[in-house]
Amino acid sequence: MLDDELGALGSLAYGLRERLRRDADHARAGSFAAATGLFNGGLDLGAALTQLSEAWNTQSRTLVDACGHISNHLDFTQAQHAKDDGKVATEVSTSRITEYYR
Repeated sequence: MLDDELGALGSLAYGLRERLRRDADHARAGSFAAATGLFNGGLDLGAALTQLSEAWNTQSRTLVDACGHISNHLDFTQAQHAKDDGKVATEVSTSRITEYYR
């Protein structure tokens, strides 16, 4: 059950990462176009919007990376649990078998 839950959470984190990446990039393109238009029109607001856009890009990339790390960690944890379960099952089986040879 734990593996299923970890897998589901990992999938959710990956899906969130992909949606944030796509949506943040959409916002980046629109903000840059608006900032360029305002700046080229001689408005100081264009420079301010450029700074805001750069801050948005930095923060959104950080959030996208964090979601990726969470997804990767959950995938690793799920795989490690499976290995541990297999090792425990093998060791228990082996110890039970050696009891019959004594």
